[in-house]
Amino acid sequence: MQIEEIKDYVREVTSQEFSGHDYLHLERVLQNAELLMQSEENMNQDVIVAAVLLHDLIDDKLTDTVNETIDELRIKMREWGLTDVDRAEVLNIMTHMSYSKNLEQHYKLSLEGEIVQDADRLDALGAIGIGRAFAYGGHANNLMYNPNEIVRENMSEIEYRQHSTVINHFYEKLLKLESTMNTKTAQTIAARRTAFMRFYLDEFMAEIQGEK
Repeated sequence: MQIEEIKDYVREVTSQEFSGHDYLHLERVLQNAELLMQSEENMNQDVIVAAVLLHDLIDDKLTDTVNETIDELRIKMREWGLTDVDRAEVLNIMTHMSYSKNLEQHYKLSLEGEIVQDADRLDALGAIGIGRAFAYGGHANNLMYNPNEIVRENMSEIEYRQHSTVINHFYEKLLKLESTMNTKTAQTIAARRTAFMRFYLDEFMAEIQGEK
């Protein structure tokens, strides 16, 4: 598989991306995946690497033509040397791994999919996760905080896509990610990063309320 060619392609596609889903995000997710793979066995590394690098390209936050992008990636993956089986599995992971896709039903992923999903969700946690949450909030014209907006529970995918404040997003999604981790290594990392986020939120609310 031609990894450097994939990276060059993704780097070009995401060069003007400022929502927190830029190329450096994908590099961090790949780094996370490489760490998780050290504790797992019998996996297809080509599928994992390709799915990590390509997964955001079919996100509707980045493209208005999801189906067309999928068709293009099918062709590109063949050019990059992925087999028919591997291409199908990469696309299966990409179309079923997201948080929003699993709100109303839970998709069972392969080990490769679980690693990609964990690696991506880890980058939404901790100090980096906090930075990305505010970066995306600004990009989407969402308020940082509004005391009159109630945290939403049990959302559908459509409801999830509606505007929320950045602080509410922590409670509506980010703090819940720890419980969704598949691999033991990701569970350990997620617990530490989530604890840091909870500390940050406690500090934020204390300052908002004039206690500090």
